[in-house]
Amino acid sequence: MDNKNLAKLIFDNVGGEKNINSVSHCATRLRFDLKDDSIANTDEIMSSGDVISVLNRGGQYQVVIGTKVASVYDELTQFTDKTEGYVDADDDIEDNKKTKFNVFTFISGIFGPLLPAFAGAGILRGFTLLATQIGILSTESSTYNILTIAAMSVFYFLPILLAYTTAKSLKANVIFAMVIGASLINPDLIAMMGETGNGTTVDFMGIPVVLMNYASTVLPIVISILVYSKLEKLLKRIIPEGGHLVFVPLFSFLIMIPFTLMTIGPVTVWISTKIADFINYLIESNRMLTGLLIGGGWNGLVSVGLHWAVNPIMIQNIATLGYDYIVPFTFATNFAMMGAAIGVWLKAKDKTYKKYALTTAITIAFSGITEPAIYGVAIPLKKPFLAALIGGAAGGAYIGAMGVTAQSFVFGGLTTLPTFVGGQGNNMLHAIIGLSICVVVSAVLTYILGFEEQKNLQKTNI
Repeated sequence: MDNKNLAKLIFDNVGGEKNINSVSHCATRLRFDLKDDSIANTDEIMSSGDVISVLNRGGQYQVVIGTKVASVYDELTQFTDKTEGYVDADDDIEDNKKTKFNVFTFISGIFGPLLPAFAGAGILRGFTLLATQIGILSTESSTYNILTIAAMSVFYFLPILLAYTTAKSLKANVIFAMVIGASLINPDLIAMMGETGNGTTVDFMGIPVVLMNYASTVLPIVISILVYSKLEKLLKRIIPEGGHLVFVPLFSFLIMIPFTLMTIGPVTVWISTKIADFINYLIESNRMLTGLLIGGGWNGLVSVGLHWAVNPIMIQNIATLGYDYIVPFTFATNFAMMGAAIGVWLKAKDKTYKKYALTTAITIAFSGITEPAIYGVAIPLKKPFLAALIGGAAGGAYIGAMGVTAQSFVFGGLTTLPTFVGGQGNNMLHAIIGLSICVVVSAVLTYILGFEEQKNLQKTNI
């Protein structure tokens, strides 16, 4: 089925425009916030061979499609443009109840569009570091500097990028939001800190302002745009429509930029730093145990969509520290799931099983996306999912014990292995050993434990 017809099938069977509050997508799923989940015709949606599974998790109705989800989403927006406007009018919501805010929908909505940029930049950074390691590129050369700019700009300008995606998710004015984000990394603001740096105190109309460097930060701009989205609605209510063009942006900038610099910015930087320090402390305290728990449990988080809550921490570590301990554990879970899919490919007798299992393993290897394997192979067959958890725990424990770090935020696959270039000691070697453990343990366990082959593998509902 082509993407347009698939989008129309899904749209019609989730209840159409009157049943949709919002729709977004991540790397493999369409994520619907529906007014009434019971209206959705899940069986009809599952009848398409292009749909891997349908889930109802964390307040979301999720249609798992796989790597072509972005193309299907683009087609879907042709049907839902009016829907978003209709929901904003709040006409058909029973008892005028407002749409319930779901934190995981929100997080996936603001980070999902940026993940391809993170992946591309991460791979480029890895290859740049690799080139310096093997001596074909000097860190003193202009080529190195330009490649570094190309790879790291997405992280430096995170306040602007997140301002856009956050405002879009909250249906606020994205241009005004981007101006607020840009103000946080304005060179004049950084110049005001002088040699003192973070913590420099100035004043705004007699009110003390603690200056911080907000380049590469996540939480300050996200919270700021959350507050701004409420302010924008208030301004549009109290300012006559004829004055919206001038006075809404005027008061938005006049209020939000100083307010963010005085309160939201310093507080959220402090909170972000403490959270990152705490997680890194736990990892430093017992890396093997942390690797075992995250390596073994991450696929469980992915299966219910809760991994989005941890992604900002990894991004923050990469942006501020230049490395992260958690990303290697997510590699472990990906490679463990790839091993489980390989085990199914080796063990299965049915040609459809073998073909689909191999396809999902290749998808993980080259894109780092595990959902097709999780929902199409591992969970329906049960034992391969258990094998993947054990394999991820075993490899994660080794990776943790060796202190492996990633130098960029990427999806775990063969193409993104350059992220392990750099770090301390034999970082790349230990990463490869740990990931090999994941694949071998999961594949062998899947083969030994076996599974009961079912009919219509891709149609299995979970």
